[in-house]
Amino acid sequence: MTPRRGERPPVPEPLPAPVVDAHTHLDACGAKDSAEVSTMLDRAAAAGVDRVITVADDLASARWAAEASTWDDRVFAAVAVHPTRTSTFGEAEKSALEELARAPRVVAVGETGLDYYWDYSPPEAQHAAFRWHIDLAKRVGKPLMIHDRDAHADVLRILTEEGAPEQVVFHCFSGDLEFAKACVERGFVLSFAGPVTFRNAAALREAAAYTPVEQLLVETDAPFLTPHPFRGRPNEPYCAAYTLRDLAALRGDDVAELAGAVSATADRVFRLRSVTSDLASGE
Repeated sequence: MTPRRGERPPVPEPLPAPVVDAHTHLDACGAKDSAEVSTMLDRAAAAGVDRVITVADDLASARWAAEASTWDDRVFAAVAVHPTRTSTFGEAEKSALEELARAPRVVAVGETGLDYYWDYSPPEAQHAAFRWHIDLAKRVGKPLMIHDRDAHADVLRILTEEGAPEQVVFHCFSGDLEFAKACVERGFVLSFAGPVTFRNAAALREAAAYTPVEQLLVETDAPFLTPHPFRGRPNEPYCAAYTLRDLAALRGDDVAELAGAVSATADRVFRLRSVTSDLASGE
C-alpha cells in the first residue's frame, strides 16, 4: 500500500550513536503540552535522536519554546522573531525576548536573519531586527542562529558590520560551495536539514561534503523539509536520523563517527551538557 502524503515517515532503526536535532519546531509539529512533547521525544530517541533544540519564530512561540524546554531534559530552546515577522518588531518584543534569552535552557538567539524569498517584511525592517538580535546574542553570550533565504551577501555584510558573536550557526544552510567556504573561513557552523538529501540539490550537497565535521550540524526544521525519500510528508525530530545517514554516505563518513562528531559540535556550540550539569548542580 502506498503511504498517504499526510502520514509521518516510519521511525528508522536507531543510529549507532546518538545525534542532536539542532533545529526543530515542536509546537508546529503539533506538540501542545509536556505529555505531547515527551511522546515526540520518545519517538526521536527510538531513532537515536537524543536531544533537540526547539526554535521560535514569533513572540508567542518564543514563550512556548522557553517553557517547553523545562518540561523534558531532552529539550532546549532558541528564541527570536523570524525575519518575515519583523514589520511590527518593537520595544515590547525586544523586552520580552531579552528576558527569555537569558533563561538557562534557552541556548541560542534565533532564528533571526534575512528572508528575501517572501514579501512579508520590508528589507529595512529585517535589517534592523537582525542587527538587534546580533547584539542580543553578544550581550547574553549565546550563539546566533541564522535564517538566510536568498540573502547570502547581505547576511555576511551585516554580520561583518556588527561583528559576529562568538558562535554563529547557519540553520538549514542553503548556499553553494563558494558560500560554504566563505562561512567556514569565518568560523561559522553550517546546519544541514532535509534538502541536503534531495537528489536535485547538487550544489548544496557539494557544500555539505566540503564542510569540516567540527563545523557541521544536522537538523530537521520539522515539520518542514522532510528528507528523501519522504519529501512532502510531515517531518519530526526522529527524521534527523535519515539526514545523518544520507550525509554520512555523501561524505564517505562512518555513521557512528559522524553522529558522534555532530553531537560533539552541538554540545560545544550550544553548551548543552554544561547547561544540563549546571542546572543539576543548582548553579
